[in-house]
Amino acid sequence: MNTHEIPALQVDDLTVAYRERPVLWDVDLRVPQGVLMAVVGPNGAGKTTLLKSVMGLVKPLAGRIQIHDRPAREQRRITAYVPQRNSVDWDFPTSVLDLVLMGTYGALGWFRRPGEAERERARGALRRVGLEDLEGRQISQLSGGQQQRAFLARALVQEAQIHFMDEPFQGVDATTERTIVELLKELRAAGKTVIVVHHDLQTVADYFDWVTLLNVRLIASGPVAEVFDEERLRLTYGGRLAFAATGGGSVAAQPVFGRLAPDEERKGS
Repeated sequence: MNTHEIPALQVDDLTVAYRERPVLWDVDLRVPQGVLMAVVGPNGAGKTTLLKSVMGLVKPLAGRIQIHDRPAREQRRITAYVPQRNSVDWDFPTSVLDLVLMGTYGALGWFRRPGEAERERARGALRRVGLEDLEGRQISQLSGGQQQRAFLARALVQEAQIHFMDEPFQGVDATTERTIVELLKELRAAGKTVIVVHHDLQTVADYFDWVTLLNVRLIASGPVAEVFDEERLRLTYGGRLAFAATGGGSVAAQPVFGRLAPDEERKGS
C-alpha cells in the first residue's frame, strides 16, 4: 500500500458521553494525509471532544482511533495539540522560550534536558510566529494573540506529522490570524496533516481544502469543494443559518444560533 493511502486519522464507531448524554455518537471519520481540514458545527456539536478523544484526554464509551494506521495512543510523538487558549493556566510561571521548549520534551524523554540544539529549534519556531523578541517574557504578560502564537511555536518544535488545533483563531487580531493561516498552509505544503476546530464559516473555503461537518453525528467529511454546501450546512446547523451572496457570486453562510451545549462543552465545542 502506498504510504499516502494510509489515512492520517481514522476514527471508527466513536461514541463519547458526558453524564450519560451523548456528545459524539457512532462517528466514522477518515482523514487523508497532507490536508488542511476544518471541523465545523454548532456549539455542543462535539468538535473539541473529538480532538480530546484523539489525544487521549477524554475516554470514549466505544470506538477505535488510529493515527497513521496505528492506535492513537502509540503515536504521541508524531502528534501535536494546540488547545483552546481559554483552557490554559496563563499564570503558570514560565517564559515564552521555556513554553516552546516543552514541545521538545517528548523526543528527549524523561532524563534529558533541552540543550542548545533544542533552544535553536525553539528560537527558530518563535521567529516563524513573530515572537523572537519576546522569548524571555513571562507568558502571563503576553496578549491573547501572542499567547496563541506561542502555543503554535510549541507545536512547531514537535515536528509532528499531524497537528490538532482547537479554535486557534479565537480572540486574535487580524495580524495574528494571517500569521496562523500562513503557518497552517506551510505545514500542509510540507506534507503535514492539520485538523482545526473552526467557527467562521465564511473563511472555510479560503483557509482549508478539507472539511468535516459535525453535530454529535458526522454529517459529512471531504474536500471543501464537494461537501461544503448549503444542504449539508443546514443539516449540520438544524436549518439555523443565514445565507448571503458574496461579491464573487458565491454564498456565505453563518449560523444564527446553535443548540445549547452540555456543561462540559460550554467552554469548548
